Parts: sequence; C-alpha cells; structure tokens
Amino acid sequence: MSSIRENILRLKDEIPQNVVLVAISKTHLPDMIMEAYGTGHRIFGENKVQEMVGKYEVLPKDIRWHMVGHLQSNKVKYLAPFVSLIHSVDSLKLLQEINKQATKNGRVIDCLLQLHIAEEEEKFGLSFDEVKALLQSVDYRSFQNIRIVGLMGMATFTDDMDKVRKEFKGLRQVFCEIKTLFFEGNDDFQILSMGMSGDYKVAIAEGSTMIRVGSIIFGERE
Repeated sequence: MSSIRENILRLKDEIPQNVVLVAISKTHLPDMIMEAYGTGHRIFGENKVQEMVGKYEVLPKDIRWHMVGHLQSNKVKYLAPFVSLIHSVDSLKLLQEINKQATKNGRVIDCLLQLHIAEEEEKFGLSFDEVKALLQSVDYRSFQNIRIVGLMGMATFTDDMDKVRKEFKGLRQVFCEIKTLFFEGNDDFQILSMGMSGDYKVAIAEGSTMIRVGSIIFGERE
C-alpha cells in the first residue's frame, strides 16, 4: 500500500500546474495530515467546524484551512479568525455573518458561492438566478470584509461520467457568465472548485482550477 507522501506527490505530479489541490483531511488524524505536510503541501480541507478548529489548534500555523462542508451561520465565529477559504456559501444570510465575523477579526475572508448542479436534492447550493440576485443585492454591495473569489459545485454521485461531465460543463458556463456580468476585469474571481476523488479528472478536463481530494491521498476513512 502506498504512503500518504507517495499519494500526494503522485497526484500533484499528475494534475496541471494551474489546478490547486485541496487535501480533504476530514476524519483523519493530525499525524496523517503532518505526513502530507511534510511534502510541502499546505492546503487542507475540512467539512466540520469543530474538527477544523481542533486541528488548527494543534497543527502548524502556516496551513491554509478550507471549509468545504455545509456551514451554519452560528458556527462562523469559530472559523473566522483563521479560515483561508470558505467553499460553501449558499445564502446571503451566511455571507452576512461571515462579513460580520471577519470584521470583528480585522480580516477579509475569501469565499466561493456554492451552486447546486447535482440531481440530488439533499446537496446544498444556489441556482444561477439566486447567485445573480445575491450579487445584485444592496446588502452584498455593502460587505467590506468578504471577497467572492469564485464558484464551487458538487456533481451527482454516480458512475455515469457523461452526466458528471455535463454538470461540470454547466458550472463552467455559469462561472464564465458570472465573471462577465459581475467580475469583469477582477482578477480575484478566478477559482472554479469542482472535482473530488471520483471525478477530478473529468472536472479538470472541464475547466476546474481547484480540486478537493481526500481518499486518494489518505485512503478510505475508517
């Protein structure tokens, strides 16, 4: 069985240089994260606030922590002092709270708007129209301490890669339209976070600039 070190180096060697790897470390112990850290990797993703805070407290402070799971407004205050990127912004209310907590911490927090692109209803995210409404809102324009730097989406969990490809292609089109409508000439808006262990190759082929991979690096969770 290959080691975490071998897995992450192989994956980084395989993906294009313009694609950022977020190593999804949820449920994995700090010593496993440190094995990946030892390769020079610094970007790790978690989906539960409590777990992320616990790891932040015991691991090196140059790690850039990404929140990739559904985020409740009442938990934002725990992440606000240190989170590097929030992938899962799916409401104006959540963005409002992130801005409020970022202000308290004297920070600007980078965020991605999560789009609902999968068929499964239980997946979170905004529609294209909801994204446009949010970005046109008076509230959004008043926020001084958040920065929208791109979009995130999760494809349907299926072996049908044609379906997955179609969903990623659609997200890429939305990304281009949103960029044209709201972020023309704004170099901050450049992240398209799509692709996980089972579909990252398809995602990269369809224009992803950030992939969220866990099991390929750390092995299956116990």
